[in-house]
Amino acid sequence: MPFRALLRSEWTKLRTLRSTWWCAAVYAVLVLALGWLGAAITDSAPRADFAVGAALTGFGFGQLVLVVLGVLVGAGEHATGMAISSFATVPRRTRLQWARTVVLAVATALVTAVLAIGCVLAAALMTVVPGGVNPVDPLVLRPVGLQVAEAVLVVVLALALGTMLRSTAGGIGLGMVLVLLLPPLLAAEGGPVTEWLSYALPALRVGEDAFLVGHAGWPTGLAVVGGWAVGAWLLGAALLERRDV
Repeated sequence: MPFRALLRSEWTKLRTLRSTWWCAAVYAVLVLALGWLGAAITDSAPRADFAVGAALTGFGFGQLVLVVLGVLVGAGEHATGMAISSFATVPRRTRLQWARTVVLAVATALVTAVLAIGCVLAAALMTVVPGGVNPVDPLVLRPVGLQVAEAVLVVVLALALGTMLRSTAGGIGLGMVLVLLLPPLLAAEGGPVTEWLSYALPALRVGEDAFLVGHAGWPTGLAVVGGWAVGAWLLGAALLERRDV
């Protein structure tokens, strides 16, 4: 089967599931509602990126929905038994996993980019910034681009967790622990070891700054989440090839 046909098949699966649309709706409501609220309570900012960062706050909670969506895509076929048909059609399971990942990552990137533009609009309309908020300003484009990249990495990590565990409840639970619960709990303990561990986990991050776990900076944060996403994806693909249906 040509890879283009695989992409079309995975896109059909994704867009025809009600869970996809429910996740997209909740994601949009959380991001935009909290983003516009963050912009509304930020009366003024010295620079455009500060104003945009406040408006992007909703992504910190909205990305929890991406964990749910990614796990559902990775584990859903095993719960329904559709995996038998998929593997019979595409015996090379890693190839199928690639198609699934590409479709989910592109869809997530597009939706996140649209929502990020909505948050930038909120910052431009509701926060006073010297010189205003220019959407093509590098100071604005950088946090928006980082947020899109973060969303893609989180959903790929969640997809890998669903593939490895073959359980929606287990995958969602583990994803929530990794990206939301453990990092702030470890950072709150205050010790140097626990603080290092909090930075080593794929915590949700908003723009350049760490979300709820100190300030490791965006290069470190992106590298950590990227490492988790790639490592989990490779492990999930290897298990997918070796396991029975």
